Amino acid sequence: MEEAVVKVNIKFSGGSIPVSVSLDSSVRDLKSILQPLTNVLPRGQKLIFKGKVLLDELTLRSSQVTNGAKIMLMASQGLHQGDGPIRKEAPASSNLRRMADANRGKEGKRDDVAAVEKSQFERWKVTGVIALSECNLRAIPDEVWTCGPSARVLDLSHNSIKDMPAAIGSLRALQKLLLNANELLVESISWEGVTSLKSLTVLSLNQNHLTALPSAMGALTCLRQLHIANNKLTCLPTEIGCLTQLEVLIANNNRISTVPTCIGECTSLAEVDLSSNLLADLPKTFGNLQNLKALYLSNNGLESLPSTLFKMCIQLSTLDLHGTQITMDVLRQFDGWEDFDERRRLKHQKQLDFRVGGGSTEFDEGADKRF
Repeated sequence: MEEAVVKVNIKFSGGSIPVSVSLDSSVRDLKSILQPLTNVLPRGQKLIFKGKVLLDELTLRSSQVTNGAKIMLMASQGLHQGDGPIRKEAPASSNLRRMADANRGKEGKRDDVAAVEKSQFERWKVTGVIALSECNLRAIPDEVWTCGPSARVLDLSHNSIKDMPAAIGSLRALQKLLLNANELLVESISWEGVTSLKSLTVLSLNQNHLTALPSAMGALTCLRQLHIANNKLTCLPTEIGCLTQLEVLIANNNRISTVPTCIGECTSLAEVDLSSNLLADLPKTFGNLQNLKALYLSNNGLESLPSTLFKMCIQLSTLDLHGTQITMDVLRQFDGWEDFDERRRLKHQKQLDFRVGGGSTEFDEGADKRF
C-alpha cells in the first residue's frame, strides 16, 4: 500500500508555505520539515488547524488533516534560527547622495559611478586608503585601479555594486577589502583576482547575495579576518582549513547546516560567530581550536557540543547558546566544564567592573554575549 501524501499550506508571517507530507507523519515530523523553511525551531512552533493546536505525538491522519488543508504556524519569540540575509536600504548620506547626483548631472560624466576629484585621487595614493563607502556607486570607478601597489585599504561598503572585476588583482599590496552591503553574487566576483592578493588580511563580504564560497578561498593564506554574515551561504568550503592564520570568522545569519571538519586546522581562530544558521551539530575538530576565546552559536538547532570543547579549548571564556536546545545538564557532563565556567565568571566580573549596576553570574546558556 502506497504511503498517502498530502499537500498542506502553512500560513506564516503573512505568507503561505506549501508542503508535501505523509499523512502518517507526526506533527513533530512536520515541525522538523518547517524548521529550515521558517527558521523557527520545532519547540518554538505552534501549529493550529481548525482552531485547535496540533499535538506533537499525533499523526496528521489522526489530526484529520486533509489534502489542501490550511495550517497556521505561530512562532514563540526568540526560538528561531537562520535569520537569513538582512535586506538593506541604500544608506548613503544626504551629502553623498547630493554629490553623486551632481556628478551624474555633469555633462560627459558616467551615470553609474561617482566622479573622482583629482585631490581625492592624490589622497588615495598618498595614504593608501581608498574610501568609497556610501557613495551610491553601481560600479567601481576606473581610477581605483590606477592606484596599483600604493593601495592598502579598499572600502566600497554600502553601495549597489554588482561586479568585482579581475582588475582587483592590480592592487597587489591590498591588505583590507571591504565590500559590505552591496549586490554581489558569487559568480559576479573575480575570485582569481581576489585570491591573487597575497597580502590580504581582512576580507569583509557581509550583507550581499552569496550562496557559496569558492575553493579558491584557500589561497588567501595570510587572511586573518573573514566576515561573511547576512548572506545566503549553505556551507563553508573545505579549503577553509588552509587559512591557518585566520583569527576571526564571522558567518552569522546565513543558511549554513554543516561545518567542515577541516575547521580544526584553523588553529589561530580566536572568535567564531555561527549564530542564526541551521546547524544541528558541530564537528569534533572544534576541540583543536586551542586559541578559541569566543564562540557564538545562538539560534541554531544544536542539541549538544563537541565533547572535547571545554577540555581542549582552554582559552574559551565566551559562549552564546541562546535559542538552542542545549541544556545546563548537557554542559555539566563535559570534561573541563568547571574550568570553563571559572574563566567565564572571571571575564564576566571584569566586564561588570566597567558597568554600573550588578547582575547574576549564573550561566544561562546565553549570558555571555558581546557587550
